[in-house]
Amino acid sequence: MSYKPTIGLEIHAELKTNSKMFCSCKNDPDEKRPNFNICSVCTAQPGSLPVANEEAIKKVIKTGLALNCQISEVSKFDRKNYFYPDLPKGYQVSQYDLPLCVNGHLTINNGKKIRITRVHIEQDTAKLVHEFGVQNANRETQNYSLIDFNRSGVPLVEVVTEPDFESASEVVEYLKKLQQIVRYLEVSNADMEKGDMRLEPNISLLEISDTRHAKQTGLPDYKVEVKNINSFRFVERAISYEIRRQAEILGKGEKPVQETRGWDEKHNRTVSQRIKEEAHDYRYFPEPDIPPLGNYQLLLRPRAQDQGAITNFQLPELPDAKRKRFVEQYGLREDQSAQLIETRWKADFYEGAVKDGIEYEIGAKELANVIINKRIPWERMLPAELVQAIVKGRGKSVTQEEVEKAVKEVIGKNKEAVENYKNGKAQVLGFLIGKVIKSVPGVTPTQAKQVLEDKLK
Repeated sequence: MSYKPTIGLEIHAELKTNSKMFCSCKNDPDEKRPNFNICSVCTAQPGSLPVANEEAIKKVIKTGLALNCQISEVSKFDRKNYFYPDLPKGYQVSQYDLPLCVNGHLTINNGKKIRITRVHIEQDTAKLVHEFGVQNANRETQNYSLIDFNRSGVPLVEVVTEPDFESASEVVEYLKKLQQIVRYLEVSNADMEKGDMRLEPNISLLEISDTRHAKQTGLPDYKVEVKNINSFRFVERAISYEIRRQAEILGKGEKPVQETRGWDEKHNRTVSQRIKEEAHDYRYFPEPDIPPLGNYQLLLRPRAQDQGAITNFQLPELPDAKRKRFVEQYGLREDQSAQLIETRWKADFYEGAVKDGIEYEIGAKELANVIINKRIPWERMLPAELVQAIVKGRGKSVTQEEVEKAVKEVIGKNKEAVENYKNGKAQVLGFLIGKVIKSVPGVTPTQAKQVLEDKLK
């Protein structure tokens, strides 16, 4: 039998704000001291009242605008009721029927438009730390969990798509693009290793020859959600595993259980966690302690005498537009442009170097090659310094003696790196080559590598 994968996404990203969503506690993802940035609000003490973080709301609206969403005239917060140990209230403050942003889209590289159902705001939960096999004072072995409330109440932006994906590769491409956008907007670091961005695919299969249910809904009559994945590689593996697992179940004439599963990265498989809830199971109702968010649409409308939106909601040039402009303005290839706009900082550095290079007749294409191929270690330079390094290296013949002298100095100043190289960490050689190139403008990576390898033997 042949099956068509039907995949939707829910993506959570922690917002870069000074304080948490509903209190003045510091929003510091790097805080190592447990339960340090907490108060009566984010630990849900009786009588404490929340106050919505305006900066977080604005950042969610910016995200919605960048994803081609409509901004709601009126929005509100809701209580999403479910019990979990890391949720101190016993409910999560989120948004249900009136989210901040709706009906958007993001186009991936094959031209396919992925519809975005909603972009809304909610609060994060606390963090559970599990300890196993710990001996107490009586030498008894115990297992227990500790709760760190530093993360409790941190503002999240949630992006929910329609089930428009048909493969794991499409999902990964979309996620990389979304991560790049939120970083360009500076609304989130979206660092998945630190848990700043978490991915939850909903996966189901539709038998191509069986369109009975699809005629009514266009979708399979079940779905399986995989929760809290923190890498592109793992989400690709989880989706591929689920497609195989569900196809095997359907092939037996059975229907997969509608449930929530987790990704077991040690065994490369998904595992059942709980039966999948429907929206009504959460018993949503309006958050009585926070008034509805008044007419944010008005903030986005230009005044009669203005041509653009108000300053707070002006967006930077986004990656797709910047990539296209670099090709047209600087005559770059598509692949070159894509590498230069990987981050907003890298793109800005390149354009600064192009501007500084005009005086010395250094072209945009030459600068692109230098940066992309790392012919000069530019990452710790200013654009003007890169241009000066190129000028110094032009037409200059570097002698063997100069290279050997520079190598000797680099080896002497970087003893730890040298020791690591001798202990088998071959990648350290690239670091040392960069140091030699920086100290002797005009030396080529090949020259530096040959002399370094000879001296390090």
